[in-house]
Amino acid sequence: MTPQQVFPRLQEMQASHNDRPHLARLGALFSETVLLEVDTVEHYLTFEKGKLVLLAEGPSRKTPWRFALRTDADALDRFWSALPEPGFHDIFGLVKLNRGRIDGDILCLVKNLRFFKEFMALGRQEAAG
Repeated sequence: MTPQQVFPRLQEMQASHNDRPHLARLGALFSETVLLEVDTVEHYLTFEKGKLVLLAEGPSRKTPWRFALRTDADALDRFWSALPEPGFHDIFGLVKLNRGRIDGDILCLVKNLRFFKEFMALGRQEAAG
């Protein structure tokens, strides 16, 4: 996967996410913008009450974000594989392997951890399907 292939995958995840009411319930209190940086390509994901309402590509110094997940394209591709190998199965696994970094408001991430992890896992369903 190249960094340029991430945005179309995120669009597929957005369509899939909006068809899953349990994710809207999990994220009902989550209204933030998250930065997903793959290599040097920035993607801004804006959530409103658990719905992904806006996907935007960066870079943008004017778009405020609450927390960021920074990784490389190969690690994200392995994370999104249908059956990820150990260490690539979780966003914190990517950090532990030094293939990812989490910046910003960690408390906001932890408060909404299940929602964000389930949203990121939607990429696996898109890869398998």
